[in-house]
Amino acid sequence: MYTAQDFKSDQYVRWCPGCGDHGVVLALQKAMAELGIAPHQTAVISGIGCSSRLPYYMNTYGFHTIHGRGAAIATGLKTARPDLSVWLASGDGDSLAIGGNHFIHAMRRNIDLNVVLFNNRIYGLTKGQYSPTSPRGFVSKSSPYGTVEDPFIPAELVMGARGRFFARSLDVDQKTLVDCLTASARHKGAAVTEVLVNCVIFNDGAHKYLSSKEVRAEKTIVLEHGKKMIFGQNLDKGLVLDGFKLKVVKIGEGGYSINDILTHDAHEQDSTLHTMLAMMDGENLPMAMGVIRDVEAPTYDEAVHAQIAEVQAKNPTRKLRELFLQQDVWEVK
Repeated sequence: MYTAQDFKSDQYVRWCPGCGDHGVVLALQKAMAELGIAPHQTAVISGIGCSSRLPYYMNTYGFHTIHGRGAAIATGLKTARPDLSVWLASGDGDSLAIGGNHFIHAMRRNIDLNVVLFNNRIYGLTKGQYSPTSPRGFVSKSSPYGTVEDPFIPAELVMGARGRFFARSLDVDQKTLVDCLTASARHKGAAVTEVLVNCVIFNDGAHKYLSSKEVRAEKTIVLEHGKKMIFGQNLDKGLVLDGFKLKVVKIGEGGYSINDILTHDAHEQDSTLHTMLAMMDGENLPMAMGVIRDVEAPTYDEAVHAQIAEVQAKNPTRKLRELFLQQDVWEVK
């Protein structure tokens, strides 16, 4: 048995006091302890950014790579060493901007990686430029008059890239975050957990409309497989389908009972409802937290090793000279 302490390194954590990243590393250490996979069987890969310092704070193998290339390195590691539990720590700028191509293809290939996507809607390490998830009109050092472009929604990008696992949590909700991370590791295939983190220096309060204690119960809904989609301060609200759209109803009013509320099926192959749930923004509909989609499918790393074994079975190991001479050969005198 392991404890969270077993996964903590001896390094001083160099994040700003109050940064949401502190909550993520604590949750990850708790999740790893719960999973029971030995530190030496675990590797944490990262790119560049505040979030990418995470490998230094983990008592596991780690690799701090270059900007946006964490997914590529993690792919190579998992393919070469499928026995390892491989994690990728990455920010919204690292994964969705310069690393966007690697990110979507990791999803498409369904490589057995656990991606922890820190989303603070800002470039923090480079001091406050807008990121691919910053909202339209966002004022920053690189957009002094407001951005004139629409942001990526990570969930939409994952679903569009044929992602089979997507979860989301707030940095301040340790229970949900630990649950999401453990579910991610137990899922066989590419698994993304988006964490809405707060940057106290350059984008303080970016998620306050969801995360503050005064509104969280009404603005978010924590989904659990096999359970009714209910939320609210008094757990008296729920989600129903109204035609092809989701709608919030109050249980016991308007003819709606608990039986009318949707039951969450994270394992449904069809991603239509999962996408609808993941796209709720906390305004007209509560933002979905927890494991939204969790569907098994063949993984890239397993398929590669199965293919190698199949080819080796058909072609027994030979000497290098035999390999060279197996095709047409000409002797020059």
